[in-house]
Amino acid sequence: MIRPFPVIFLSLLAPIIAFAQKPVSKDTVRHLNTVTVKGYLTEQPVLSFPASVSVLGQSQLKLQPDNSFVTALNTLPGIRAEERSPGSYRLSIRGSLLRSPFGVRDVKVYFDDIPLTDAGGNTYLNAIDVGNINHIEILKGPDGSLFGANSGGVVLLSSANEHSTDGYFNAGINGGSYGLFHQKVSLQTHTGNNTFSFNQSYQNYNGYRQNSRMQRNYLQAGDVWQYAKQSQLRSLLLYSDLNYQTPGGLTLAQMQADPRSARLPTKTTPGAVEQHIGINTKLLLGGLINDARLSDRVKNVLAVFGNHVNFANPFITNYEQRNENTYGARTYFEFDGKPGKIIDWKLNLGLEWQQTNSLISNYGNNKGIKDTTQQIDKINTNQHFIFARYAADIVKRLHLEAAVSLNYYSYKFRNTYPLNETGFTNRDFTPQLMPRLALSYQLTNNFIWRASVSRGYSTPTIAEVRPTDNVINTNLQAQSGWNYETGFRWRNTDETLLLDASVFYYRINNAIVRRLNPDETEYYINAGGTKQPGFELAFTDWLIRQNNTHFVRGLQFNTSFSLSRFNFRNYVVTDADYSGNQLTGVPRQVLVSSLQINLPQYFSVFVQHNYTSSIPLNDANTAYANKYNLLQGKVSWQHLLGHKISLQLFAAADNILNEKYSLGNDLNAFGSRYYNPSPLRNYSFGMNVSL
Repeated sequence: MIRPFPVIFLSLLAPIIAFAQKPVSKDTVRHLNTVTVKGYLTEQPVLSFPASVSVLGQSQLKLQPDNSFVTALNTLPGIRAEERSPGSYRLSIRGSLLRSPFGVRDVKVYFDDIPLTDAGGNTYLNAIDVGNINHIEILKGPDGSLFGANSGGVVLLSSANEHSTDGYFNAGINGGSYGLFHQKVSLQTHTGNNTFSFNQSYQNYNGYRQNSRMQRNYLQAGDVWQYAKQSQLRSLLLYSDLNYQTPGGLTLAQMQADPRSARLPTKTTPGAVEQHIGINTKLLLGGLINDARLSDRVKNVLAVFGNHVNFANPFITNYEQRNENTYGARTYFEFDGKPGKIIDWKLNLGLEWQQTNSLISNYGNNKGIKDTTQQIDKINTNQHFIFARYAADIVKRLHLEAAVSLNYYSYKFRNTYPLNETGFTNRDFTPQLMPRLALSYQLTNNFIWRASVSRGYSTPTIAEVRPTDNVINTNLQAQSGWNYETGFRWRNTDETLLLDASVFYYRINNAIVRRLNPDETEYYINAGGTKQPGFELAFTDWLIRQNNTHFVRGLQFNTSFSLSRFNFRNYVVTDADYSGNQLTGVPRQVLVSSLQINLPQYFSVFVQHNYTSSIPLNDANTAYANKYNLLQGKVSWQHLLGHKISLQLFAAADNILNEKYSLGNDLNAFGSRYYNPSPLRNYSFGMNVSL
């Protein structure tokens, strides 16, 4: 049963609310800015946005720990972020975790308009420092009409510097339990028509378990040249060096005996400590974006980009290295119709192209040192698509959108060791159309209903085509499906309250799932299909409006709820039939609620609760992770030094209830090693300076 924490929160705070709920004069109320999204190329209010979208702005991100994406992303309905050990991210949108032993798959991610997801489907989200992110938009459900092949969703990350021309300097430092240390510096200067920004950060975390230390060095530079009134040239360059150890999974008995232990050795295989297992990722990414206004009603956006990745992963059974180079371009035109009393319209036409060339090498692992060469393959992946979108506002109430993309995907490969092949073998996928039709209707000024239908299509990633068993699987098919969705948004007049609810049904064919061999190497198969009906709700309200006169200067309540009735449709493997079983790794219910209390002298208190129901750990549904309740809190104080310098001090506590749980399990793990225990009660503190 779900513990009714929102009700408990409200009942505990009833005396405060009653004390502070005196009428607030209009001149003391802080009016809020309208929440906008730009997911479909043009900025528009979230209220009328004809899609299921979740937004994390700067104010929400500041409330959450800036050492990881996980806590902030998990406040959004339909989103599940995991961190099996520090730095080892997984991200799921409506069940897309099914394909990810680690990392991000089946989700397209962009960073400041540049694809972070390469042509082979890999996304190195953990290379990014969340402290340098100012805004996150997540388009939930399949949306390839503008962003290419995906069947999970799209994540749009905006850095703290994007589109801002203000000069500033920010510095922060925090530390805490288990050797946590995080330092960051951010600055921006503006001269004439040019704005330059620079971000640097360093993070170290020793971890709760053995063999779980994490370090990341991060550098990011950007420049914006406003060469015309409505035209600008933006540049981005970032470098990330992430190194983290992986402790490995434990059985239930091992976790109960010593949750801080790394994976133990057996009679036939060494343990995680002995093999020094971990991952090192060096990412260099850069690009240029030209946003040009060609006329009053025509503009063009052109981005050229590339990245280089050096990846190393000493594991129990082998040592893998990947050297990857990606380059590509994305461009689109926007045509604005002549404004009219009846209809306003926009038309977008564009294309995106990416090429990723990978050299993947496997060696024996001799206690963290490369040993005998096992296999070396070259894989070149090409992905490109053209897209079109038409959007119209009719009599200021009905908003219609129709979009479609035509997607091409292919890869070619050759073995350089031991076969020393001289020619490539090609694998071409049939071009696929990905349409989307959506509408929203403004029933009243503050109540809007929406509906959409879209097709998802997701090709296998290179990590699935060439998994850790080192066998290139040319028979693995793309998964596809249709998503049907409807919902509504409701706000009050000054937008201090917003309710967003949606119900959807997603039906996937040829679902890609991960399987394990007895030697623990992995391979992937198409598992028939899934049926994924769900319900999502997000609600926020300033129960006490922001003011400058009362003891409680503001009281905001937030809650999100996800109900995921996801099951396999027809899934048969040899003599096992998993049809009808619950989708592996997906909890049925998740409820996240929080309270933010603003007090005099710029003190604030933030409390958040996360309830997650039990999670099936294997396709057979014979093992489950227990449900858990996480409670975290943060107290902060802000003070102005002089006229320009702002000082913030804060202290936070996580897992206050001391729950024993895994924030990230090894699904379908061999030997029932499913569990990656997360830290018990832990603390952090820090300071930020801005001028």
